[in-house]
Amino acid sequence: MARIAFIGLGAMGYPMAGHLASKGHEVVVYNRTLATAQRWQQEYPGEVAQTPAHAALNAEFVMCCVGNDDDLRAVTLGTDGAFISMSAGSVFIDHTTASAQVAKQLAAEAKVRGFAFLDAPVSGGQAGAQNGVLTIMVGGEQHVYERVEPILQCYARMQRLMGEAGSGQLTKMVNQICIGGLLQGLSEALHFAQSAGLDAEAAMQVISKGAAQSWQLENRHQTMLAGEFDFGFAVEWMRKDFAIVFDEARRNGASLPVTALVDQFYADVEAMGGARWDTSSLIARLKVNT
Repeated sequence: MARIAFIGLGAMGYPMAGHLASKGHEVVVYNRTLATAQRWQQEYPGEVAQTPAHAALNAEFVMCCVGNDDDLRAVTLGTDGAFISMSAGSVFIDHTTASAQVAKQLAAEAKVRGFAFLDAPVSGGQAGAQNGVLTIMVGGEQHVYERVEPILQCYARMQRLMGEAGSGQLTKMVNQICIGGLLQGLSEALHFAQSAGLDAEAAMQVISKGAAQSWQLENRHQTMLAGEFDFGFAVEWMRKDFAIVFDEARRNGASLPVTALVDQFYADVEAMGGARWDTSSLIARLKVNT
């Protein structure tokens, strides 16, 4: 079993760190809000650290899942950041959805300091984290990934090395582009079915067995029809991810007209008070505009 530090106990990190502890690893956690870390310690075996640097001390693997690029830089390179105390030969695994540029920056800095860095954003939402069935997209060196792979299996159903540093983040951007388009299409399909006087639930049952099948259709259509959105991946988080996507698209020249439109629709949802609603709430703006 390994000594592992986990930095960031939000909706995703909290259960992910729990899976590591439950599998018998020696886990030290750090969270900006100490009370959350103390609550985690009451639920799982492990230690609570006062700073990222303290958490990373003597850890073989340091996992991280925070909010954005700035948060990531703060817990790695900032005062009392994890990079200060990481041992030579250790590995920093970043599960934050962040930019490819910060992943490349931190990978280069880690190499100078004598340890390894992997960008490893996840997909699957809070339910996926709680059930230990996340999809993990990894960027970094092959031999480092092979070393980390058994650790990731504690909470992953699917994981794959996508290429050099930053490739995991780029793949997560692909994931978010797909989700946005799928949810808008599903919203319009449900709205059309109801407007046409169809039994929308029956329509979903039929088309879910054909070419229109998707995870979003299977797992979100019922709550969308019921107008229930107080769960899941928040609209404001998706817009944060889209901002990263658009920044990268400006860099690589990709054209994303549908994604840009969906982002505008999410802005409408935020204006309706839905910043913390699940991303499937795109359907709400269609009902308002009817």
